[in-house]
Amino acid sequence: MKYHLISLYFIVLISTLTYCQKRGSWGDQGNGTYINPIINADYSDPDVIRVGNKYYMICSEFHYMGMTIQESEDMVNWKIIGQIYNRLDFPAYDAFKRYAGGSWAPAIRFHDNKFWVYFCTINEGLFMTSANNPEGPWSPLLLVKNIEKWEDPCPFWDDDGQAYLGHSVHGAGPIIIHKMSADGTKLLDEGKTVYTGPVAEGTKIYKRNNYYYLSIPEGGVSEGWQTILRSKNIYGPYEKRVVLEKGSTPINGPHQGAIVDNPNGEWWFYHFQSAGALGRVLHLQPMFWHDDWPVIGIDIDRNGIGEPVSVWKKPNIKGNFPIIAPQSDDEFNTPHLGFQWQWNHNPINSNWSLKDKKGYLVLKAKKASNIMEAHNTLTQKVMGNTGEVTVQMDVSNMISGQKAGLSSMSKIYNSVGVKNHKGKLYLFFEGKDKKYEEFMISNKTIYLKLKLDFIQQKNHFFYSTDNKNFKAIGPDFNAEFGYWKGSRVALFSYNELNDGGSAAFNFFHYNYDGPK
Repeated sequence: MKYHLISLYFIVLISTLTYCQKRGSWGDQGNGTYINPIINADYSDPDVIRVGNKYYMICSEFHYMGMTIQESEDMVNWKIIGQIYNRLDFPAYDAFKRYAGGSWAPAIRFHDNKFWVYFCTINEGLFMTSANNPEGPWSPLLLVKNIEKWEDPCPFWDDDGQAYLGHSVHGAGPIIIHKMSADGTKLLDEGKTVYTGPVAEGTKIYKRNNYYYLSIPEGGVSEGWQTILRSKNIYGPYEKRVVLEKGSTPINGPHQGAIVDNPNGEWWFYHFQSAGALGRVLHLQPMFWHDDWPVIGIDIDRNGIGEPVSVWKKPNIKGNFPIIAPQSDDEFNTPHLGFQWQWNHNPINSNWSLKDKKGYLVLKAKKASNIMEAHNTLTQKVMGNTGEVTVQMDVSNMISGQKAGLSSMSKIYNSVGVKNHKGKLYLFFEGKDKKYEEFMISNKTIYLKLKLDFIQQKNHFFYSTDNKNFKAIGPDFNAEFGYWKGSRVALFSYNELNDGGSAAFNFFHYNYDGPK
C-alpha cells in the first residue's frame, strides 16, 4: 500500500509541475512537439551556435541598448543570460539620432575557447567583442573597421587557423570576404566579392566535408528565401541552391538565420518571419543533408525547395526541460535590471536607480519635448500576439512639467501616464495623430495597464487606483513596425520644462499568449 501511495504521489507531483508550466499558442507544447514561432517576439536576424550541450543566440537590436544573449538546452526553450554591451559610445546615440542605426544582424561564434560577437552599425563600422563565458564579462567593443554602410558580418576560422570575415553592404549585397588576423582584431585586405544576388545579405560561413558554405537570405525581409552557396574554395566559384521558401505556407520571408547541429547528429535551421507590428519572430526548421546540400523544412508543393513547418517534433535531446520563454516580468527588487530591459539609445546612468527607493525602479526626468527624445526610456520586446501589461507607479516626487508612465512605442507611440502641471496631477493619454485626453487625479499611486491585441489591432490603455477596478482611457490604437524593430512596451519619465522630478515603478507584470 505504501508503495502505491508513493507512486501516486509522484504521478500527482509530475502532473502538477507540468500543469504549472504555462503553454500557449507558440513554442514548446509539453508533449514532445513545438509550434512555430518558438519565440513569438522580435528576435530579428538571429544567429545561434552550439557549445557542448548548450545553445546560444543573439539578434540585431538596432538603437536599443543593449544586445542580449540567450541560452537554451533543448533548442526550443530560451532564457536571457546576459547583455553583450549596454551602450554605443558615439554622440549620436546620446542625442536620439540613431533610430534604425545600431547593431545590424550580428554573428556569434566559439573559437579558441572564447565566444566572439561581430556586428556592424550602418554609420560607425564593424565591431567585435569576446568573452570567456557567455554571461560575460564581454570585452569593450573594438571598432575593427571605421566605415559606413557595411552590414551583416560573420567571422570564420579555417582548419589551418586562417581567419576570414564575410559581410555585405547597405542595400543588400554583394557578399565580400576578407582575410582577418587570427586574433580577430584586424582585416588584412580589401576583400573579394564572391557573390552578387537579389538583395543578398546576412551571410553565415560554415565548413563541412571540405565544402565551404555561405548561407544567405535573399529577396528582401518579407518576400525572401534562403540560398545556400557551396565551394571547395572559400573565394569560390560557388554553386547555388535555394533551400527554403514560403511556398504554399503562410510563413513569409523564411530566411536569415543559423544552421546548428545537436549531439545526436540532428541538424536544424533558425530563421525569422516578418510579423508586422510584432517585429521579426523566431522559427525553428528541421534540416538534413543530401549530397552535401542542406535540405530545410518540408517540400510541400514538391518543387524541390523546402517550405517552413508550423508544428514539428522537438529536437532529440535527452532530458526534462522546463517550458519557458525569455524573461518579461520584473519586481525591481534586485540590485540589477532584468536582462530583458533595453534603453532607447544610450542611458544616463545617474538618472535611474534601483536603490533610491527599495523595491522600485526610479526614473529621474531630463528635459525633452516628447518620448522619442526622452532619456532613460526603458523598453522590452512585445511577447506574443495578445497580452496584458500592468505596472504600479508612485508619482509623489513628480514636479511641474514632468510626464511619466507606460507606452507602446516604435516609430510612433501611444502612451498613458501622469503629468504634473503647476503642482496638480493629471492622468493622460496621448497618441498618434495628436489624440489627447486628460483629467485631474489626487492619488499618488496609480496602476496603468496596456492590453495588446496584434491580431485585431485593438490595443488599449486602462488605469486603476486599486489594481482591481480598471477603467479605459483613450481610443483603440494600432501598433506599428518601425526603424527595423517591432513595437515595444516602454516605461518613461521626462520633463517638458526643465530637468527634474522622478517617477518610481514598483512592478512590471506581463501576461501573454505563450509559455512563461
